[in-house]
Amino acid sequence: MPEDPAGRDTTVSTTRRVLKLTIAYEGTDFAGWQRQPGARTVQGCLEEAMAAIDKRPVSAVAAGRTDAGVHAWAQVVSIPVRTHLSAAVIQRAINFHLPGDLRVTDVEDAAPDFNARRKSTGKIYRYTMLAGAEPDPFTRRVVWRVTGDLDVAAMQHAAALLVGEHDFASFQAAGGDVVTSVRTLLRSAVTREATAPHYIRYDVEGTGFLRHMVRNIVGTLVDIGRHRWPPEAMADILASRSRDRAGATAPPQGLVLVRVLF
Repeated sequence: MPEDPAGRDTTVSTTRRVLKLTIAYEGTDFAGWQRQPGARTVQGCLEEAMAAIDKRPVSAVAAGRTDAGVHAWAQVVSIPVRTHLSAAVIQRAINFHLPGDLRVTDVEDAAPDFNARRKSTGKIYRYTMLAGAEPDPFTRRVVWRVTGDLDVAAMQHAAALLVGEHDFASFQAAGGDVVTSVRTLLRSAVTREATAPHYIRYDVEGTGFLRHMVRNIVGTLVDIGRHRWPPEAMADILASRSRDRAGATAPPQGLVLVRVLF
């Protein structure tokens, strides 16, 4: 760190500065985003790395909290700091302190009032299923292997019924503390990869999501793809507002936070 003639660190300011970080992580070995005592978390690793640069404890706020085992391509985080170091230098320095399964892909200065959670207007998620085939060594930790093939056309029909503003209580995990379970989905689509047809993807964009909401929708879509229910049953499940009516929660490894919207 640069020093002045008196030997004091000149990279630290008394003025608050807010950084906007974009981060990516392979979530298999993390206990989710949120800091937890005795657990390896994304927030914990990120705050420790930034604190080493800022020479003080820092507090990171994310636009959404991913669960254990869930991945992110472009999660957005806000962190108030006091360092004078440039954004480019901070990015290199923080990645030096981070483990290999967590990277900061971009750092920029944000407005003093920027809060990643409050400023976010929506998110895009993708869930990947591998149907009727064995995962290869490079994808086994980022897909849900489903035995047998799935009726993608039926899943597409069912997924489309979720677009719009609805009460998604049927897909909410127990123990949530939200005021309302009404959310708006702008996109809800199932596709089969043209060049790798065993891979089936569910892409969803919304203004907000409930705990386990995407994974519970995927579990329901897989049941429809297996012909447990017809596609039209999705509308009835949604209207019931009963978690018991929907499918099981899909495992976390197939889910990735693709992008945060502002």
